[in-house]
Amino acid sequence: MSAIVCSHVDKSYGATSVIRDLNLSIEEHEFVVFLGPSGCGKSTLLRMLAGLEDISGGEISIGGTVVNDLDPGDRGVAMVFQNYALYPHMTIFDNIAFGLKRQNVPKAEIRQRVGAVSTTLGLDPYLDRKPAELSGGQQQRVAIARAMIKTPKVFLFDEPLSNLDAKLRNHMRVEIARLHQSLNTTTVYVTHDQLEAMTLADRIVLLRDGRIEQIGSPAEIYERPGNLFVAGFIGTPNMNFIDVTIGRDGDAWTLTNAGTVFTISGERFRLQQGERAVLGIRPPDLVAASPGASGNLLEGTADLIEFHGNDALVTFCLGGKEISALVPSRACPAIRADVRYGFDESSLHLFDAQSGMSLRRQ
Repeated sequence: MSAIVCSHVDKSYGATSVIRDLNLSIEEHEFVVFLGPSGCGKSTLLRMLAGLEDISGGEISIGGTVVNDLDPGDRGVAMVFQNYALYPHMTIFDNIAFGLKRQNVPKAEIRQRVGAVSTTLGLDPYLDRKPAELSGGQQQRVAIARAMIKTPKVFLFDEPLSNLDAKLRNHMRVEIARLHQSLNTTTVYVTHDQLEAMTLADRIVLLRDGRIEQIGSPAEIYERPGNLFVAGFIGTPNMNFIDVTIGRDGDAWTLTNAGTVFTISGERFRLQQGERAVLGIRPPDLVAASPGASGNLLEGTADLIEFHGNDALVTFCLGGKEISALVPSRACPAIRADVRYGFDESSLHLFDAQSGMSLRRQ
């Protein structure tokens, strides 16, 4: 068993509270990503799971065993660090085998187990080299191999790709995903990179200021953000936000911002006339309006064009607010051209202006 349960976990450094009454269950074989901005507590929480940080309150169990007072080596976990932590004077073979040698595992078994993990991670040609002779991506694979060889119940990854360039990050992300599919070991992964989270996770735990903002699959968090923070943090380019006042027009609802009025059925939302709200719409959900289209349009003058390859990000102003639309590059307007974009009501998000909570019906 390798399920993880955190019950009312707290962590404080003196008067500074870092983790606050955190409750979380991670299923056996699940790949869970702790995601959030710097200082949100995600690495601290991971280190508490590993036993590298004491908890100030609550209880952590792994595989049904409470591990609050267990040493890191007795928890059945293996951790891969951001900085690789390889021994520079040792060969790659010796780096991978180091933990087994300390446990006095027979040499024949060490050779067999090192051979198995090095083959899995494509390290066979490098076993006689020193870490300095390897690229950053190869060194990170060595760090993963060193963790794998312990056959842990739980893998813990602490921002393992942050030191790599963009191409290597993409490559290693794919390797980690394939590794999880083949080993099927319970995995907890910390990152501030939402692309890593969205592509790797079975579930994302989005943290802010030591608290969980939302837990869900990547699709759930992207499509149904529970509040403004989640909506603004998840998704690239960032979601557009427009302050609106809610009104009625017969059977329809209106969303008014300065001189712009949007009319919607509002069936998906809990709305009240006169309520202040924030309208959210993602840049890919804005589509160029036909010349004769009217109603529910966002209009302005393109003042910035960012070329992204197949797509381009068009930025314009609506009521003094910057709005972005992600459009096919072949349909990209010229700078300072007038632009008009429409949207499908099903792509809209609405949040309470005061609490920031989603107004979507459950």
